[in-house]
Amino acid sequence: MKLLVFVLNNEELLEQVLEAFTEVGISGGTILDSEGMGRFLTYEIPLFAGFQKFMKGNKPYNKTIFSVVRDETLIPKLHRILNEVCGDLSGPGTGILFTLPVDWAVGLAEEE
Repeated sequence: MKLLVFVLNNEELLEQVLEAFTEVGISGGTILDSEGMGRFLTYEIPLFAGFQKFMKGNKPYNKTIFSVVRDETLIPKLHRILNEVCGDLSGPGTGILFTLPVDWAVGLAEEE
C-alpha cells in the first residue's frame, strides 16, 4: 500500500485530474486547499515582498489530493495520464506527485 500525494498547481484542472484518478481505478481520496511556501513568504512576510516580481504568472493556491492506493501498479498509469492533463510534471508549475509507504491503515473503503 502507498499513500499517493498529488499537489496540483492549476486548480482549474481539478475535475480532469479526478477523472484521471477514477479512470485508473483510484476512487477515493481527500482534497485539501493548499498554498505554496514561496507564495506565502512573498505575500505574507514583508521581508520577502521583493520576490513578488518572480511570482508573476504563478498560481497562488493549489489543491492537494491524498489517496491510499492498495494496487501500486495503478501509480505509473496515473502518472502518465497526469502528464497529459497537467503537462510534464518534471517541469515547473505543473504539480508534484509522490508516494510514501503505508504499513497499516483502518477506515478505508472496501474496493469493489
